[in-house]
Formats: sequence, C-alpha cells, structure tokens
Amino acid sequence: MSFGIVSVVQAGAVPYDRQRSLEKAADLSADAARQGARLVVFPEAFVSAYPKGLDFGARVGMRTPEGRDQYLHYCKSAVEVPSPATDMLAKVAAQNRITLLIGVIERDGGTLYCTVLFFSPQGELVAKHRKLMPTAMERLIWGYGDGSTLPVIATPLGRVGSVICWENYMPLLRMAMYAKGVELYCASTVDDRDSWIPSMRHIAFEGRCFVLSACQYITRADYPESYPSVYGEDAQAVVIRGGSCIIDPFGEFLAQPYYGGEKILTAEVDPDLIPKGKYDFDAVGHYARPDVFRLSVNERPQPAADFLRDERSDPFAAGGPGSG
Repeated sequence: MSFGIVSVVQAGAVPYDRQRSLEKAADLSADAARQGARLVVFPEAFVSAYPKGLDFGARVGMRTPEGRDQYLHYCKSAVEVPSPATDMLAKVAAQNRITLLIGVIERDGGTLYCTVLFFSPQGELVAKHRKLMPTAMERLIWGYGDGSTLPVIATPLGRVGSVICWENYMPLLRMAMYAKGVELYCASTVDDRDSWIPSMRHIAFEGRCFVLSACQYITRADYPESYPSVYGEDAQAVVIRGGSCIIDPFGEFLAQPYYGGEKILTAEVDPDLIPKGKYDFDAVGHYARPDVFRLSVNERPQPAADFLRDERSDPFAAGGPGSG
C-alpha cells in the first residue's frame, strides 16, 4: 500500500436511464481523476436508480398490475454483467487510470441484484460484490448474493473491498472483510440517517482500515414526473441527502460528512496509519480469540440448479460414442 488520493462521489443517479447514468459516472470519474484520485467510489445503485419510496404495488398476498409495470421499467434500466454498459465503465477506469468501484442494479436472468462492480486502472472488470442481504422492501425487488462475491482485491493503493449499505451492520461480514486484509473499506450506500456516520467511524476503528462511504444525493426533480413520489411534487424535496465521508483507521475524518448537495470528497491516505492502529488492536490477529470464537465463510456459488453427469455413461461426452 502506498500514499495516494482517494475520492468518494456523492451524487444522484439518473433514475431509470442507464445510459445517462453511465455518462454521469464517466464525467464524475474524470472530475475525481483531475483532483488526483487513484481510487474512486460511487454510491449504491448509481446505475440506474434506488427507487426510494416505491412499494411496487405489493400487499400481503397481492401484487398490482401497476406495480408490475413499475418493476418492468426498473428492470429494463438495469445492467447485465458483462455488457456494453460494463465495457463503458471499464473504458472510464482505463482512460482515467483509476480503480473504480460503482454501485449498479445488476440483471441476471429474471432477477435483479444490488451489486458493486470493481474495475482496474487497466480497464478490466476484475470483481463484483452482490449485496448479501437486501433490507426490508428491497427483498421484493432484489435477489440475495452469496459468498462467491465477497472480493478483496489488490490495487495500487492497497487491498480494496466493498460492503453495501446495511450489510455494514452484519458483524460477521465485517469480520470476513477484516480477515481478507481489507485496507480500503468501501461502503456504498443510500443510508443518509444520522446513525450511519458513527457506524462508519466504528468500522474504521474496529477494522483499523480506511473507510470510504459514498452516498447518493438526489431530489424529487431528478426522478421522472411519473414517479409516484411519497415526497410530494416539490421539485426541491430531498429524497436522499448524502452524508458521504472518508475516515482514517483511528476513526477520524479525512473528509467530513457532507449534506449540501452533490460533491466529490477527496483525501490522501497514509498507509502507515494501518500498522500504527493494529499495534494495539487487530480484530483478526493478536486481539482475536479463535480458540473461543471462529468464523466460517462459505464462498462457494449457490446456484438454483446443479447439473451433474457421469461422463463414463454419457454417449455425448468427449471421446464417447457419437461424439465426433
């Protein structure tokens, strides 16, 4: 890990418009790179929407046709991985020579996932993390990730991992990140509550890592007129108010939480703060008690169907009768 500049982007998506959200991400990434950033982190669901306030016509035992239409609209703006959308984001990372982490709504088959994509400065899609536990009504519209997408990757600035929104309240998931050696802990979110900030400071101190929290800032005017808003029709009504910040391994702010609008927050990270912090607390080292507590993490993919065959009895297996 080396000295370097990191940025978190506090901005709103262009809801339900995948292409314009991608273009906005490209512009903001270039702005961050011009400020010297080598790692740029975007909020949860930046491409292309966090549908705050919608119920998608759901009642216990009931779904409405209007709610299905809302879901269809949302689904069509999602991102397949890989796709031309991910190719564009890879190009953005390469052109700006940055490690890019960005929250997207991923479409895989008939299911949507809340996902963070990792792109290298060489323009490669190197990893993704699917949110393990959607919160409350999110479970209606998003599927569950599994342990196969819990990456911590090596970058020029250090080891980077991503934990999405209320996953950060899952102690065992945090422990898994610490055990993987996360140094730059990226918390993409839409949680703008006052309670979020002390949690971020706690995680930085607990994990002795840098925490980069990126939250959307978005108003009613940013959503389509057809959006059935619970915030009324005042164009200036704030739907998600931000609160992005950057915190060092001692829980101190390198960039204070900001609530005043869209902004790129930037800070320099000093890698020496990590071993200085772990001098007296290492959650997975000298302060652990594996003889008493031990975490087991299942990183195997969990597909809905496994297709197993015995090639010895399969006439179409390579080299078998009729194979060629």
